[in-house]
Amino acid sequence: MQADIDRYLGYLVGERASSENTVAAYRNDLTQLHEFLRANRTGGRPLSVVGDQSINWNGVGKPRLNAFIEFLKEKGYASATMARKIAAVKSFFHWLTHSGLIKVDPTEGLDSPRVGKTRPRTLSSEEIESLLVAPSVKMGPEAVRDGAMLRLLYATGMRVSELMSLNQDDVDLFSNYVRCLGKAGRERHIPFDVRTQKALEDYLSSARPSLTRHRETAALFVNHRGERLTRQGFWLILKGHARAAGLSGSITPHTLRHSFAIHLLSNNANLRDVQELLGHANIATTQIYTQMVDQATQRRTG
Repeated sequence: MQADIDRYLGYLVGERASSENTVAAYRNDLTQLHEFLRANRTGGRPLSVVGDQSINWNGVGKPRLNAFIEFLKEKGYASATMARKIAAVKSFFHWLTHSGLIKVDPTEGLDSPRVGKTRPRTLSSEEIESLLVAPSVKMGPEAVRDGAMLRLLYATGMRVSELMSLNQDDVDLFSNYVRCLGKAGRERHIPFDVRTQKALEDYLSSARPSLTRHRETAALFVNHRGERLTRQGFWLILKGHARAAGLSGSITPHTLRHSFAIHLLSNNANLRDVQELLGHANIATTQIYTQMVDQATQRRTG
């Protein structure tokens, strides 16, 4: 039932402290499963339907879940997307079982596609500089805002969701620090350089008041309507400036985060310090960057 899906998503937020992105992805995946099951009520045990709205999850067995996986394959989803969708289904049915809403978990032994670890895409210092100066070619408050956003994202290694969640009072232009709330509400204070400070000062003094039309709003970065800029909006902005900078391939906000980490470690930054700046709960997540730096060094000296 959709009501059960909503309860599970509430559990993710309240008990698991899952990120907004994870909850949104799982909502999409489980709604897709629900719609598939409502449209395909054949095979296995009969599904109990109340009105035309609800499905009794006890009637969903492994044959139907395998049929759903085949449906996803026919849709042509990438292996990583398939793996996430199946992970969402497994997690949901584990929760149904532990909550006593179903007797048997049909996802036990359900296969997931293998997803190979891909090396994070990073940019060279020269490519980063080309990207950071790209907004300055244009005129107007949005160009000033874009330059400040790109510089702050690269200077701090923040996640795009963290960047978009910033409020104006999270930035300290006297000490050159930004206060950032990461996953599970973990707060960290990240320094930024003088060029980023100047870009933020220019944005806050002229561009932001122009975009907000001097209306009160807490959001640091706003769109042309004066409302908080969204992750999707930032992605489009980044892609446009990446094209203008002549950067090929897919450039994402995480590309700047990866580049931030690699460039720090290449300049002998302490691994624990980089872990803290990135907000990684486990240092093993940060160590992949050390391996990349070591491999790059070996190629240069080999």
